[in-house]
Amino acid sequence: MSDRPEMIERPSYPTALGASSLKSITLLGSDLAEDVMGKVGFGELAFWLAAQRRPTPGETRVFEAVLAALADHGFTPTAIVTRLTYLSAPDSIQGALAAGLLGGGSRFLGVTEDCGRFLHDVLAAHDGPLPSDDAGWDALALETVRARRQARRFIPGLGHHVHKEGDPRTPRLLEIAAEENLVGPHLSLFAAIGRVHPEVLGRTLPLNGAGVCGAALADLGLPLELLRGFALLARTAGLIGQLAEELRRPVANEIFLSVDLNNRSVDPEPYAPDATGGPHG
Repeated sequence: MSDRPEMIERPSYPTALGASSLKSITLLGSDLAEDVMGKVGFGELAFWLAAQRRPTPGETRVFEAVLAALADHGFTPTAIVTRLTYLSAPDSIQGALAAGLLGGGSRFLGVTEDCGRFLHDVLAAHDGPLPSDDAGWDALALETVRARRQARRFIPGLGHHVHKEGDPRTPRLLEIAAEENLVGPHLSLFAAIGRVHPEVLGRTLPLNGAGVCGAALADLGLPLELLRGFALLARTAGLIGQLAEELRRPVANEIFLSVDLNNRSVDPEPYAPDATGGPHG
């Protein structure tokens, strides 16, 4: 029997992100303290972390414009629930932020991902080369809108509950992308949908900011699976702002009391599924 101890193979967990040694920290192959801190902005770093390639200045500008567009949009449900959670648990900032972020779904914030994925699916299913001019994009958009109408399905990113005459974020983001020569197929198709949909729907709906952000992120080549994550990254800054304002000018208790003091009792209504198995209603 050998007196040498058996060599135990250690597991290996490869990562190109952060790694620490006794005297240094590396991030994305760079020295964090010397090459990143004070030299790389947070928006640029967020892009770099997700794509594992450093963005160009133009890509950084478009990406940060998206983050700015999604950071805050007033007393949305995500903002209200963050303030109310802080009212209930002021010792848990993380709980208040998490509550707001968990509300990022199909109606608020999630449209960014939904629109990016929708546009990507249309482009992926298109036979032949993609259009090279507005007329070609309009034809593809018209075909797309008609198909969605026939299927009785909404187009993600079309319409807004407040900005019914036009979301001010949309033309600005398209302008910034054009200035940086970063209008790709997703933005081109989304803009064309904005031009042609009244012909099919019989009314004009705005292209909303969350949708155009999804199109812009997709054109930057960022993973579709992470599009909602970027929206949540942006909204985290907005929710911190909501909490900072709640500390100075609290409104959460008034919101709570407005509901609590104005509730009214009604008779119980037993749940009963309809013929399809779903609830009546």
